[in-house]
Amino acid sequence: MKAVIQRVRRASVSVNSQIIAEIGPGLLTLLGVAEGDTTDDADWLIKKIVSLRIFEDSDQKMNLSLKDIAGEHLIVSQFTLYADATKGNRPSFILAARPDIAKPLFDYALKVSSQFGVPTASGQFQASMQVLLENDGPVTLVLDSKKTLTAP
Repeated sequence: MKAVIQRVRRASVSVNSQIIAEIGPGLLTLLGVAEGDTTDDADWLIKKIVSLRIFEDSDQKMNLSLKDIAGEHLIVSQFTLYADATKGNRPSFILAARPDIAKPLFDYALKVSSQFGVPTASGQFQASMQVLLENDGPVTLVLDSKKTLTAP
């Protein structure tokens, strides 16, 4: 699984011009699921995301996690994180998991985030969405579960 995590003051996602989810201060995670991903990938990734110390403490140092600040988490499915644009000009998405594999893992990731006590909202799987956000910092990180799970 790959995730692009952005620290936000607020974020929302709309489908057909209707807001379907919105959060206040917290994290917006764009989440991509690859062929071969499992619940272990989701467990590692979500635990890492909610525990990242990327929010400022009273000394203005990034020392607090999403859990520490009682922040919210908006997770949006984004298969395009697995785009391969190395050849030609039209990206290939062959590395992205098929929807029948990706949807259950996406739903599982939402559940795991909530189980950490983090208010969690989501976009709509396989929908054309508009994501609106106000970056805070900006602070943006990219995580890949495979690069960590296979490391010694």
